[in-house]
Amino acid sequence: MARPVSRYPTELELEILKILWDRGPLPTRDVREALAEGDAARDLAHTSVVTILNIMVRKKYLRRTKSGAAYTFHPLVEREDVSQGMLDDLVDRVFDGSAAHLMVNLLERTDLDADEIRRLRQLITRKAKEERE
Repeated sequence: MARPVSRYPTELELEILKILWDRGPLPTRDVREALAEGDAARDLAHTSVVTILNIMVRKKYLRRTKSGAAYTFHPLVEREDVSQGMLDDLVDRVFDGSAAHLMVNLLERTDLDADEIRRLRQLITRKAKEERE
């Protein structure tokens, strides 16, 4: 049985999108090298990276252009759009549509420094003012 099509990028697709959002359009070789770096390094075969990049082109996450003998891949989706969609889905599916439940859950499980707490207070104050207006 085939896996159902996701509305959002898979974990590997999201890693590739992050690379392209941060570094700009890249050829396959550079995407593969970037995947092999860092804490979550993935040493994938060149053919595996080609396959996933082509899948992402079909899903309209990426566009590819020919550069000599190689293809260069460009993100077609914006980081903000993907993150907002995934966050909205999480709130709907896990927290029954309640952003407040998500926030309470995050605050109870996360250590925040003084600057983060100050920024959150400012945001809550601003949102409260907007509600009163």
